[in-house]
Amino acid sequence: MELLFDVYGNQKQLEVCQHWNDPSVTDIVYGGSKGSGKSYLGCSLIFGDAFTYPETHYFIARDSLTNIRKFTIPSIHEVFQHWQVDERYYDYNGQDNYYTLYNKSRVYLLQAKPLPGDPLFARFGSMQMTRGWIEEAGEFVEAAKNNLAASVGRWKNDVYNLPPKLLQTCNPAKNYLYKKYYKKHKEKTLEAWKRFVQALPQDNKRLPAGYLENLLRTLSPNEIQRLLYGNWEYDDDPATLIEYEKIVDIWTNQHVPRTGLRFITCDVARYGRDSSKICVWDGWRVIEYKTYKGLSVPEVAGKVREAMNRYRIPASQVVVDDDGVGGGVTDLVKCKGFVNNSRPLEELRPIAGWEQPNYYNLKSQCYYRLADRINKAGMYIEPGVMTHQEQEETSEELEQVKQKNMDLDTRKAVVPKEEVKELISRSPDNSDVLMMREFFELTYRPAPIRANRPKDRGYGNRN
Repeated sequence: MELLFDVYGNQKQLEVCQHWNDPSVTDIVYGGSKGSGKSYLGCSLIFGDAFTYPETHYFIARDSLTNIRKFTIPSIHEVFQHWQVDERYYDYNGQDNYYTLYNKSRVYLLQAKPLPGDPLFARFGSMQMTRGWIEEAGEFVEAAKNNLAASVGRWKNDVYNLPPKLLQTCNPAKNYLYKKYYKKHKEKTLEAWKRFVQALPQDNKRLPAGYLENLLRTLSPNEIQRLLYGNWEYDDDPATLIEYEKIVDIWTNQHVPRTGLRFITCDVARYGRDSSKICVWDGWRVIEYKTYKGLSVPEVAGKVREAMNRYRIPASQVVVDDDGVGGGVTDLVKCKGFVNNSRPLEELRPIAGWEQPNYYNLKSQCYYRLADRINKAGMYIEPGVMTHQEQEETSEELEQVKQKNMDLDTRKAVVPKEEVKELISRSPDNSDVLMMREFFELTYRPAPIRANRPKDRGYGNRN
């Protein structure tokens, strides 16, 4: 049997094939866009190996078996047709979802969504595979990818002197792929065993006529940026609450005025790897921003006190995250406490007056308000206040402010911190300390200025 994979002039596919045959490379991301030949490439590499090396094992993983059946299996059979491979050479087990080839190799089709009994995807780590492919990796969390990667290189690799290989194909996505592959590739810091190959529809010379024009007509502006131009900075998730361009504007919104009314918000580290954040505000301008690691509760309280004295801010205009160890800082500073899971606060409506809004908790309420404010260009972080790394982290965290269960008729809620941590591999402390500023919009009532009135000289009514 002779198998030929003709890339038809697609140099990006050829580049991936070269990495696939390079023994020093074990982890490849083909970060394409629509029409860049991702599925055809993955099917060709996985089944090409499976037909070449008898009794080896492979996986093709996707978020759901439904999508595998609807989209991946047709691509597999398209490759078979081009290779003139018919059912004499393979058998498909539709009940257990795997292909057995004539040479006793197997290719397993895996559903990679989290299961109630296995939220950390430990079921994949116990598999023994030769090589594998994650399709639509933008829909995966890092724990799933890591456990799938741990399964390769464990089945007859030594027999054929095959290095382990993991191929990930994807559209631009703001999950682990963005930080661990795209950004590192862009900054030339990608690990030696990894490769990132950016591909666009124009690289695929076999696209039907009019395909690109149809994409331009049917896709949204964000989708055009991601799926046509391969722009990784855009996120078209409909649950996203803050527009990407408006996040970028935070550092250029010089029109946001200083008001002289100053506040401090503080997010206290809960665990050893987290950082404590202290943010000083003048109106809706951030005028000072400090990150501290490894400080005790009294030390964090001392830093808050220093900022209060430096900017002459009273305790009534200071709020500290009151969950966990933050409560100790609140007690020492004698300031306001922010309880994330407390009831939302009443809001003043133009006609209805004060009413209880339909949010899941105070944190969700404040994030929704912050999202609206940022989208309306109402917040400014002054130059030099944040380091470059803090700016990048803040942008990444604000992009993860998303509505939870947007299709359900429930109270408005944002995606919980634990899910965000899973996506960005750290706690979203920067966005949390910005979000808490909304607390004062809901609670702060400055004392009214009373004009001096003349003393009562007894000229009142004498009825």
